[in-house]
Amino acid sequence: MTTKSNAPRPGDYDTRHGGPHDRGSADSYYMRPFKPHYFLGATNNSILVLSLTPDELEAYEAGWIENENNGNRKDWG
Repeated sequence: MTTKSNAPRPGDYDTRHGGPHDRGSADSYYMRPFKPHYFLGATNNSILVLSLTPDELEAYEAGWIENENNGNRKDWG
Protein backbone atom coordinates (compact mmCIF):
# COMPACT_ATOMS: atom_id res chain seq x y z
CA MET A 1 0.00 0.00 0.00
CA THR A 2 1.30 3.42 -0.83
CA THR A 3 1.28 6.36 1.52
CA LYS A 4 1.16 10.03 0.65
CA SER A 5 4.92 10.23 1.00
CA ASN A 6 5.72 7.41 -1.44
CA ALA A 7 2.64 7.42 -3.69
CA PRO A 8 3.52 7.69 -7.38
CA ARG A 9 2.65 10.93 -9.08
CA PRO A 10 0.22 10.71 -12.03
CA GLY A 11 3.04 10.99 -14.54
CA ASP A 12 4.86 8.03 -12.98
CA TYR A 13 2.51 5.40 -14.47
CA ASP A 14 2.82 3.78 -17.87
CA THR A 15 -0.15 5.35 -19.63
CA ARG A 16 0.05 3.35 -22.87
CA HIS A 17 -3.24 2.53 -24.57
CA GLY A 18 -4.46 -0.75 -23.13
CA GLY A 19 -2.32 -0.59 -19.98
CA PRO A 20 -3.74 -0.67 -16.44
CA HIS A 21 -3.76 3.12 -15.94
CA ASP A 22 -5.44 3.67 -19.30
CA ARG A 23 -8.08 1.00 -18.64
CA GLY A 24 -8.92 2.45 -15.21
CA SER A 25 -9.31 5.88 -16.71
CA ALA A 26 -11.42 4.55 -19.59
CA ASP A 27 -13.70 2.53 -17.32
CA SER A 28 -14.40 5.63 -15.25
CA TYR A 29 -14.88 7.80 -18.38
CA TYR A 30 -17.42 5.38 -19.86
CA MET A 31 -19.07 4.91 -16.44
CA ARG A 32 -18.28 1.20 -16.40
CA PRO A 33 -17.83 -0.70 -13.13
CA PHE A 34 -14.49 -0.69 -11.33
CA LYS A 35 -13.10 -3.96 -12.74
CA PRO A 36 -9.29 -4.02 -12.75
CA HIS A 37 -7.87 -5.39 -16.00
CA TYR A 38 -5.56 -4.47 -18.85
CA PHE A 39 -4.33 -5.74 -22.19
CA LEU A 40 -0.83 -6.95 -22.98
CA GLY A 41 -0.95 -5.02 -26.24
CA ALA A 42 -3.60 -2.91 -27.89
CA THR A 43 -7.02 -2.71 -26.28
CA ASN A 44 -9.32 -5.53 -27.41
CA ASN A 45 -6.68 -6.74 -29.90
CA SER A 46 -4.43 -8.61 -27.48
CA ILE A 47 -4.50 -10.78 -24.39
CA LEU A 48 -6.78 -9.55 -21.59
CA VAL A 49 -5.17 -9.72 -18.13
CA LEU A 50 -7.49 -10.03 -15.12
CA SER A 51 -4.94 -11.09 -12.47
CA LEU A 52 -3.08 -7.88 -11.72
CA THR A 53 0.04 -7.47 -9.64
CA PRO A 54 -0.14 -4.95 -6.79
CA ASP A 55 1.64 -2.35 -8.98
CA GLU A 56 -0.74 -2.95 -11.89
CA LEU A 57 -3.74 -2.70 -9.58
CA GLU A 58 -2.36 0.55 -8.21
CA ALA A 59 -2.01 1.94 -11.75
CA TYR A 60 -5.57 0.90 -12.67
CA GLU A 61 -6.93 2.49 -9.51
CA ALA A 62 -4.90 5.67 -10.07
CA GLY A 63 -6.30 6.02 -13.60
CA TRP A 64 -9.81 5.50 -12.26
CA ILE A 65 -9.39 7.99 -9.40
CA GLU A 66 -7.76 10.66 -11.58
CA ASN A 67 -10.65 10.52 -14.02
CA GLU A 68 -13.24 10.48 -11.23
CA ASN A 69 -11.60 13.54 -9.67
CA ASN A 70 -11.60 15.33 -13.03
CA GLY A 71 -15.26 14.51 -13.58
CA ASN A 72 -14.51 13.59 -17.20
CA ARG A 73 -17.43 11.55 -18.55
CA LYS A 74 -18.62 10.34 -21.93
CA ASP A 75 -21.51 12.47 -23.16
CA TRP A 76 -24.01 9.89 -24.39
CA GLY A 77 -26.46 12.59 -25.50
